[in-house]
Amino acid sequence: MKKNKIAFGKISLAINTNVEKSENSGNTVTTAFGSFGKKLPSPNKTETVPLEENAAADETSEKMAAAMGFAGFGKKARLFDLEELAEKSRKEAAERNRENIEKLSIQSSDGIGEVSGNSPKEPNNEDVASAEDVEDEELIGPPLPPEMLSEKNSIKISNSSSKENQVDIAGKEVVSDADEDDDDDDGHGLPVSHELPLTHGTKAVSSVTMDPSGSRLVSGSIDYEVKYWDFQGMDVCHESFRKLCPYDGYPINAVDYSCTGDKVLAVSGSSQAKVYDRDGAELFECAKGDMYIQDMGKTKGHVSGITDACWHPRDKEEFLTSARDGTCRIWHTSKPSCQKHVIKPRSAIGLKAKPTTCCYSHDGLTVACVCDDGSIQMWDHRKSYVNTIVNVRDCHTKGTNTSSICFSYDNKYYGTRGMDDTLKLWDIRKTRSAVFTATGLFNRFDMTDCLFSPNDQLLVTGTSMNKGDKNGSLLMFNRNTWNLEHCMPVGESHIVSLFWHPRLNQICVGCGDGKIRLLYDPIRSHNGAVLAAGKRRKRVKDGGIVLSQQIITPHALPMFREERHKSTRKLELKDRKDPVKSRRPDLPLGNAGTGGRVTSGGSTLSSYIIRNLGLQNKKIEDDEGDPREALLKYHDLAKNDPYWVSPAYAATQPKPIFREPDEDEQQKKKQRTE
Repeated sequence: MKKNKIAFGKISLAINTNVEKSENSGNTVTTAFGSFGKKLPSPNKTETVPLEENAAADETSEKMAAAMGFAGFGKKARLFDLEELAEKSRKEAAERNRENIEKLSIQSSDGIGEVSGNSPKEPNNEDVASAEDVEDEELIGPPLPPEMLSEKNSIKISNSSSKENQVDIAGKEVVSDADEDDDDDDGHGLPVSHELPLTHGTKAVSSVTMDPSGSRLVSGSIDYEVKYWDFQGMDVCHESFRKLCPYDGYPINAVDYSCTGDKVLAVSGSSQAKVYDRDGAELFECAKGDMYIQDMGKTKGHVSGITDACWHPRDKEEFLTSARDGTCRIWHTSKPSCQKHVIKPRSAIGLKAKPTTCCYSHDGLTVACVCDDGSIQMWDHRKSYVNTIVNVRDCHTKGTNTSSICFSYDNKYYGTRGMDDTLKLWDIRKTRSAVFTATGLFNRFDMTDCLFSPNDQLLVTGTSMNKGDKNGSLLMFNRNTWNLEHCMPVGESHIVSLFWHPRLNQICVGCGDGKIRLLYDPIRSHNGAVLAAGKRRKRVKDGGIVLSQQIITPHALPMFREERHKSTRKLELKDRKDPVKSRRPDLPLGNAGTGGRVTSGGSTLSSYIIRNLGLQNKKIEDDEGDPREALLKYHDLAKNDPYWVSPAYAATQPKPIFREPDEDEQQKKKQRTE
């Protein structure tokens, strides 16, 4: 049966009686009204209503509404496509923001020509109309101010101009100022704007190192001393808090912090290395080998002077040493009485080669050393140290000492600094020849360092003063192009040791005049030298300021008025004159005496005391009289009524007979004079 419905919004009314048949019972159910709202689909059956039937039902509803005398009951419910509306809104918002930005950029650039030199663009009628439409429409989000838009446009222009390849005659790319500014914004600027000098001594500082946290610095010098520096506890004097002498008479060749910062390794020209804690207390000393054994692998330690040493970058218990006995030895802190491994570098003809410097790679998987024959030899730390994985012959001039070798942070490149006045950059994947070489870098110390910057883009080293030079220079080469990015003089002496802390972004430079110069930038660097340089001399507490609060009573009577003092200086001077408040001792007596005291006892303290004691004894004698007479007055009482001694000796005691004194004898007795 066909249904005729009248729609009232979302409510539909059935004109004819609906007849529905129950599926379960099969009976016919008659209802007077249809459903309110949408018809719920049956759980077991899904009905699909064709579009033609919906259109016919809507047309019938309109005819019935007109026949009954009313046009309609409210608006018809609209159907919306949410995805289409969202896409449309997104496009409108993007178009609106683009038009706003163009309008504001046109307003900010009025009277200013374009970058290319053409006349400024004049907005036409369509642009003005679109700008007016933009003002009427609702903006999504607050628009940017003209200042920021102009700045943004200028930045875009500079970036676009910097992207253009600028090529010189040689065909090399030239680094533009915009790229340098971008590098500075990224935090890769050089921290060399400020300098903080620390005085180690009077001789060259051979090695410097800092703990991983950057709170302490350790320096070693050829004056045989190792000094500890604490940035947080440092005052304005900038002095070290601990001084050590591992071996008297042996210069310090290397000092290094462990990866955790709890131990310090110090090696000198002696054959034994020492390990200290972070406070300077000695933990242990490595064993010394037997110099009469020919096979260096059979000895328990080095038999010649140690040239270099370093800690493992990942293991806090392992460190590496190289010595002039032709071996590199790996030690473990749990067993300092004997080395863990012995590495024997060999020359091209198979003889013993003496390593002058050694190091680990940053991942700790490679052990490298440079020998006096100019060769670079590397071993895999995970295998036996028999065959080398890298062996480069004649990398530096034979017979000269290579002062330093360092790995890049990505472990793909390494640099070497030799006493043949060269600095070379090597690729570990291509070992036939150096990638880049810098010559003419004068070096007179066999411990001059080279290192990579924390961003792994610069190779840094220092130069010594040649004849006629006034100072050494700090050189920084670009690893990719080998351009000299920065060259600056540091102090008025040689540059020997270097250390660039990656966390603090500060450079420690050990110089030949015994000073450590800390290079930093207050903006790019933090802590370390910034803390020490920012400290000022403590102001002495002024004791002349009145701290107590005073009550001012200008109209009080003089007897109740308190005297106002701006400082305690006047009060102290006034109390000083008061003998009671100042507890002044008695003044010496003059000839006439003062204060009721006379000088009868003499002008000195000793005569005064003697006089007083004599008068006191005289007073006692005057009160008691003659002591002999004082005893004889008890003679009759003791004779008539004995009590203590006489009864015990009454039967045996003889009768005492006393001699009577003569008159002449009494006259000759001298009279006592006062």
